[in-house]
Amino acid sequence: MTNFRLEKDLLGELPVPARAYYGIHTMRASKNFNVSGCNVHPQLVRALAEVKWAAARANHQAGLLSATVAEAICTAAREVAEGKLADQFIVDAFQGGAGTSTNMNMNEILANRAIELLGGQKGDYDIVHPLNHVNLSQSTNDVYPTALRVAAIRLVLDLSEAMAELQAALQEKEAQFAGVLKLGRTELQDALPVTLGQEFSAYAEAIARDRWRLYKVEERLRQVNLGGTAVGTGLNAPKKYIYQVLEELRRITGLGLARAENMIDLTQNADVFAEVSGLVKAAAVNLSKIAGDLMLLSSGPAGGPAEINLPPLQAGSSIMPGKVNPVIPEMVSQVAWQAMGADQVICQACGSGRLELNSFLPLVAHNLLRTLEMLAKTARIFAYDCIAGISANEQRCLRWLDESLTMVTALVPYLGYEQATELAQKALKDRKTLRELVMEKGLFSEEEWQAIFKPSQLTRPGIAGARKLAGRLEQKRPGGAENNE
Repeated sequence: MTNFRLEKDLLGELPVPARAYYGIHTMRASKNFNVSGCNVHPQLVRALAEVKWAAARANHQAGLLSATVAEAICTAAREVAEGKLADQFIVDAFQGGAGTSTNMNMNEILANRAIELLGGQKGDYDIVHPLNHVNLSQSTNDVYPTALRVAAIRLVLDLSEAMAELQAALQEKEAQFAGVLKLGRTELQDALPVTLGQEFSAYAEAIARDRWRLYKVEERLRQVNLGGTAVGTGLNAPKKYIYQVLEELRRITGLGLARAENMIDLTQNADVFAEVSGLVKAAAVNLSKIAGDLMLLSSGPAGGPAEINLPPLQAGSSIMPGKVNPVIPEMVSQVAWQAMGADQVICQACGSGRLELNSFLPLVAHNLLRTLEMLAKTARIFAYDCIAGISANEQRCLRWLDESLTMVTALVPYLGYEQATELAQKALKDRKTLRELVMEKGLFSEEEWQAIFKPSQLTRPGIAGARKLAGRLEQKRPGGAENNE
């Protein structure tokens, strides 16, 4: 038994590995919840360590902890917040108890590390006790939600920044492709012409909305219930501690946190996480749409539109030589769909709290924090490994435009809807381009054609070529109606 130490709780005794910083509560939880193999998110571990750090300081200032014990706990918490002892957090992310097992995992690690710092042996809880010292003036029900909010704030802000980087990459392509005229499509059918730059401008605007929404929703996470203890009433937490602990947490995290006016509300209600998740889902929707468009526009190279070229990143087939697949947009799509699914889980969990506590916060934490982190990584990969390397296949764009009959729409103000329809039908029947048929019939001169089908005329509000063909418009409009340029 020299490799183990014996620890005791209300259920009895258990051997704990002698080198382990965790204790008996963590041992029981690791066996009870050995289901997914997923660890508690590192950002939640970091934030919870910072909460314990702040609590130790506040407890000392309130006269509840000696300077020696408080300093040892603070040092241990700082080490954990820096990423040390990460392998000691062995409780599964899917756990009952509203996060109690994660809280106890932290309490035991910090207690044993503090004992070690003070010259004792792990498990000698007379020196530093997981509950009597590390968890003093606290409950899982106030420290865990507070840590979740701190972790979420950091990841939301990082996702917002990642979306800003993606927006910038799309805007660069907007400028680069401003002069590339191409066929627009509605319902996957030929439609009016646009520029490739205009398509990318729409993508950039969608991501800009996501960036702003995420940046602003961070403010909704700043109110915390730290000091509310078990149900939000603050029982067993002195007032001096309650006011001081938030000041300490602000200093440690650098975040503008605020004490909730109604801590019972924040202890039992988790709707803010559903709100954040909803905006994350909206960002995922836009990422999925953009990724899908890029896969469609780059499809081919012979059998699809092939209007853009995605950067080749890896061989696409184990049987078809030379094949290259749109692997980044495919990955983006899968992450986006995962985020949408996670939102459903988060909403279900947030709405399933009962009375004074939501016991399903570990499920919220796992899905929300993981989704925020994945989307931030995905947005950056999308920006730098895909969007930045896209090039335009201008000849292909012009080919589809020349072969499309939708260009006849630009002639409607000059010919009328019926004659334009007849022209389109004949071009289709005779297998001629619209330009060939128009020139053959002498309906417009080359100069008039160029005035109408100039890219800058076709892709802005008004009637294409109206300035140069004002006379023809006057003839078509009884009463001399004003031309719309």
